[in-house]
Amino acid sequence: MNHEVFNELDLTSLLSLSFSTAINELHKRLSELGFGDIRPVHGFMFKYITPNGATGIELAEYLGITKQAVSIMVDYLEKSGYVMRKAHPTDKRGKIIILTERGWLVVQAKEKILTDIEARWGENIGIERMQMLKEDLTKLVNEYKSPTKIRPVW
Repeated sequence: MNHEVFNELDLTSLLSLSFSTAINELHKRLSELGFGDIRPVHGFMFKYITPNGATGIELAEYLGITKQAVSIMVDYLEKSGYVMRKAHPTDKRGKIIILTERGWLVVQAKEKILTDIEARWGENIGIERMQMLKEDLTKLVNEYKSPTKIRPVW
């Protein structure tokens, strides 16, 4: 794509492209570290279940997907060694999903990689401008009461 075309994009497109750029790099680097079976939606799920775990119903609500879809995702992640189901501490019939050691390793790797990406972007546009961008986006998200449900579209 011609870089001049990027100058003509609206804010929504630029935000989407910057998000995709960061996520693509994150997953490329995670794959290089042996976590190639992780997808972006898994990261949203991990973020919600850390540090104390969550029920399937809570995850479905948070991600805006069905309980069945969460169950399929948890089955996949459990087989891959990232999460496990354990007895719910207060609901005898329920299960809670928690991260395994491998799950915590991928979360730590993700945090380091995203910190690296942000630092590199900060070097590119300037640390002060990066901080201002983060503050401005935080203000907009808070002011316009962005949805609390995460709805991954991939």
